[in-house]
This record gives sequence, structure tokens and C-alpha cells, in this order.
Amino acid sequence: MRFLSIMGNSFGCSASGERLVSAARDGDLQEAKALLEYNPRLARYSTFGVRNSPLHYSAAQGHHEIVSLLLESGVDINLRNYRGQTALMQACQHGHWEVVQNLIIFKANIRRADYLNGGTALHFAALNGHSRCIRLLLVDYIPSIPDVWNILRKRSTKHESTEEFDESALHKLINKPADGGITALHMAALNGHVETLQLLLELGACISEVTVEDGTTIDLIGARSTPLHYAACGGNLQCCQVLIARGANLTAENANGWTPLRVARSWHRDSLEGILSEQPQVQPQILPSPYLSLPLMSIVKIAREFGWRISNSSITCLDPCAVCLERKCTVAAEGCGHEFCTRCALYLCSTNSTSTARNGPPGSIACPLCRYGIVSFVKLPDISPRIKEIARTSLSLTFCACAYEEPEPTSISSPFCKIEYNCNRISHVGSSSFRNLSCQKFPLVRLHSSLCMGAPDTSPSLVPCDAEQSLRKHLCKCSRSSLRRSASNNESRRSLFSVLNQYVATGSGC
Repeated sequence: MRFLSIMGNSFGCSASGERLVSAARDGDLQEAKALLEYNPRLARYSTFGVRNSPLHYSAAQGHHEIVSLLLESGVDINLRNYRGQTALMQACQHGHWEVVQNLIIFKANIRRADYLNGGTALHFAALNGHSRCIRLLLVDYIPSIPDVWNILRKRSTKHESTEEFDESALHKLINKPADGGITALHMAALNGHVETLQLLLELGACISEVTVEDGTTIDLIGARSTPLHYAACGGNLQCCQVLIARGANLTAENANGWTPLRVARSWHRDSLEGILSEQPQVQPQILPSPYLSLPLMSIVKIAREFGWRISNSSITCLDPCAVCLERKCTVAAEGCGHEFCTRCALYLCSTNSTSTARNGPPGSIACPLCRYGIVSFVKLPDISPRIKEIARTSLSLTFCACAYEEPEPTSISSPFCKIEYNCNRISHVGSSSFRNLSCQKFPLVRLHSSLCMGAPDTSPSLVPCDAEQSLRKHLCKCSRSSLRRSASNNESRRSLFSVLNQYVATGSGC
């Protein structure tokens, strides 16, 4: 009987978890809010087999508001599915930069690699040419200082500016190889993503990195291939031009003895014959990448410490943001001094893809009011930090023992099943013992089949709605006061459980 009761309660949690998965996948924010209010632990639910959590589904579909809701509920931000992918990897794969922005603000781990090919979130973003996601991934490595690009290009004479810039950490991250030694630059070159290729080179990607012999990957070019070999295989002329202009070796041979020209010929890339056959006499001028964003680190730090989603404006706000005219100004641009709210400053730095700023270094963002080049943002002095940090765990929802708790109802009938699920972690079926299931008050409410959380068309409930009359007849034999007095009585408790177990065992329940 105890086993059936536990299984029935776990089925109820599983049904609610599947509803949250559907809401996360479909972008139903109100449904997701309602389910998390009833049971915050549902955020840790994962589907059977593929082990995708609601965070995975919402990130893959680009529902950034639901992603923020799940993160604020305390879900583990680095949960993996069966392929070892995190929500950050899936958001980068599909180019949902707003989701990536939320995950980075909540300090998602960008160094984790998946189980299949060892690719990180940076590899997934470069594979599909999502430059906005790449600059968000590297926000903690590119300081908001005006001379950072000269430092990367070894042209800086200001050594004091390097104290807050760990160039070696950036170099290791951006050149981290996946299985077979493939870097993010290889992937961008192979798939012809010119803007992503240019951004990676600006950030310090090594142009001479080569692949290695690895039996876990399928290599159609050969080991010891450079990004130029991969660009020749992909057949994109602009990618080859950018790589050659940055110093790529035209005569480099891979393990098969093939030069980039030989690779282009073997893949019938006839349009690359001229540029790969000999070194050009005049190198084409390559402009700085339009996806550079210097002030991004400064505004992300402010967003992490002081928040950015909650609107602190009011109808009588005397100092609204000049961009949205809704929220209170919280940050100011260094240089011109114009003030904005944190959210608008974040959006400005994350979406910028032009170089229209004046009087600013490469990567500065043009102020929307005066076009002055913004290098960093500073917090206004009257803004206080957030009160507490959200606690996170890495637990996943398996078996849950749900105890129903409900305040005193004002009437015998209620249009919704407002039942709070308090789930306690239960040992797996194979363990030696289960925790005792504590059952408190049973709510005496009328369960409408079309409105309750366990509607038959979505997910079955623990007690079927068509059997409520029999259950109420049994429960109504005792008054509420007698149920409270007999809560510690084992006989009364077993009597109540026997009714539930009867429906579960006969198959009429879930």
C-alpha cells in the first residue's frame, strides 16, 4: 500500500512536470508561473530518456522570459541532458541571444563541453554564425577599457592597462579545441560565417591552430588542417580573404600533404583557385568587426549586482530612462554622462552591430542621444544592490512524496484545484527503504475536470475527477476537527490512504 501511495504521488508530480515542459516549449508564461507557484521544485524536472529540463526547452525555443522565471525559481543553470548539453549550448546553437544574455547574467558555465563531440557553447555559436551570442559568452574576458583591441593585436604601449585584462585566459577559452582539435574558428571558416570569423580573429583566435588525429570524429580533410584548409573546403571566398589578410599560410600542408589549394580542388571549389594559388601583393583592408562591444562587461556586472528585470519606476518618476521612458535611470555612460536604465543599456550593448560612434575606439557603442563613443557604464550613486542571492542545487526530480496543504476553504466548492505540492526527495525503488509518507489535511473541494491541474486531456491527476463523489462520501464521514485530531492516529491514516490506493491499484487513477 505504501509503495502504491508513493507511486501515485510521483505520477502526480510527473504530470505537473510534463505540463511545465509543455509550457516552456510553447512559451506559455502564465502557465509556467502558475505551475511554479504551486510547486517550485517542478523547475528541476527532466523528461525521461533525453533528460531535457524545462530550462532546456525554453532556451532552445528562445523564450527568454520563461528562462528568467526558471532561473529565479532556483533551478540548476548548468543542468545537462543525455548528450551533456546545457541550456546555454542550446541557446547558442539556435542563436537566441536574449536567452544567452539571461544565462550569462546568472553566471552559466561557458567552459562545459558536451558528451558527443566535446563542443562548448562557443563551438555551437560559431557553428551557426551567431556573433551576438559569441560576444555575450566572452563578456567576462573583455574588459571595458579603450585599449583592449590594441593589446590583443600587440600594438599597445600602455602596459598599465593590462592589469585588469587576463589575455591568457581569453586565449585559452577562445582556442579551446573540441574532439579532433577543431576550434570555433575552424567551424566558422568551414560554414562560411564571415562576420563570426572576423569577430573571433578580433578577440584573439589563433589562425595557425591545427586539427589532430582523433578516432571519435569524422575528418574529411585530414589531421593538421588549419582554418584556411577548412575555409577552402567550405568554399567561401570572403572567409579565405580575411584569413589570408590576417596572415594565414597558403603553403601549409596537413597530414595528407594537402595545401588549402589542393583541398579546394578536391571539393571542386573552383572560385578559390585565384586567391589560394599565390600570395596577393596588396593585402585587402579589413575593418574592425561591427560586433565588438566594449561596455558590455561593465553593464553586465551592474546587472548582476543590482538587478535589471524589476521595474523600479512609478507614474511620478522624475528621472525616467531616455530610451524606454518607463524605468528609472540606474546607469550613466562614461564620457558623455547620459543616463539610462540598466535594461536599455544591456539591450544597447547586446544588439549593436554597427560602427557609427564618433570619438571612440573600436568596440565603443554609440550613445543614442549624442553618438559619443561609450566605452563603459557606471552605476548611479543612489542604486542599492539586490538583497539576496538565489540558492541553486543540482538535484533532478525523480520520485516525490507530495503532501497536500491548503488553507481553510470558505466554501465547499472551488473553481480551481489550488493545492500546494510540497515535494520531498524519496529514495529510488531499488533502495532498501522509503521515507515515510506524511499525509496532512485532505482538501474538501470540488474538482472540476476541465479546470483542475490533473485534467484528463493534459496530465492525469492522482485522484480521478469522475470518482470524487465516492471519495467525498468517505471523507465526509468525519468532520474537519476529527480529521485534525486523528492525524497522528495510524489507523485513521491507513484508512485514508486505502481509499487513494484503491483508485491507483484499480487503474481508474493515474
